[in-house]
Amino acid sequence: MSDFSDFIIYADESGDHSLVKIDEGYPIFVLCLCVFDKASYLRRIVPAVHAFKFKWFGHDTVILHEREIRKKLPPFEFLNVPDRNKSFLEDLNALLAKARVWMIASVIDKRRLKYEYLFDENPYHLALSFCVERTVELMEKRGNGGRTLHFVFERRGNREDKALELEFRRIVGGGNVYQRKLPNFEIVFVDKKANAAGMQIADLTARPIGLKVLRPAQPNRAFDIIAGKMVHGRGDRPGLGRIRIFP
Repeated sequence: MSDFSDFIIYADESGDHSLVKIDEGYPIFVLCLCVFDKASYLRRIVPAVHAFKFKWFGHDTVILHEREIRKKLPPFEFLNVPDRNKSFLEDLNALLAKARVWMIASVIDKRRLKYEYLFDENPYHLALSFCVERTVELMEKRGNGGRTLHFVFERRGNREDKALELEFRRIVGGGNVYQRKLPNFEIVFVDKKANAAGMQIADLTARPIGLKVLRPAQPNRAFDIIAGKMVHGRGDRPGLGRIRIFP
């Protein structure tokens, strides 16, 4: 048996983690971990993502970014044609619906954190702590508790990456709710241009989760698709009840 986990995690965020200037239109920070079984990832996820790209672009080098898709920026400017936009989104939603993935998410309400709880802790670090705790539960349920598990994050800049890695090391070094070391958890950083299918799926899911928490009554097709993929803990309710929202 390999010392490596049967699973791999790709992480992405939505919103910024600043408490200095809070965007009133999107005053939250979202961290979403997408957990893939490696065997299924290789057999199904990667081929499906590349097939989608070949269909819509003729090549598989395009990086699927939620922001560029939503704003119809190059190379997604063809989405300004309503019929093509509708067909593209239907195919993208079908891709997400068929993807075998578990999602662990935490949403930090920055306004309440700053003005009600008077916390000045980094929202990213808080969200990371909550997500790592839920990951421990999932890995133990899946019989992978002691094997090396990689958390893949997108590079954001030297200062931000060093701060995130330091916090990750603190959490897995014993600074967690279990008060025990998690030496098998490892962090990896990849370039924004890395053509990793798992990273792109994570990018497509973080914002829909944030919008559902921010405006729960608003129609949210993307969240409806991924809601059933959210990892749940004891006592969690379906949908929003499976997202760690703090405060």
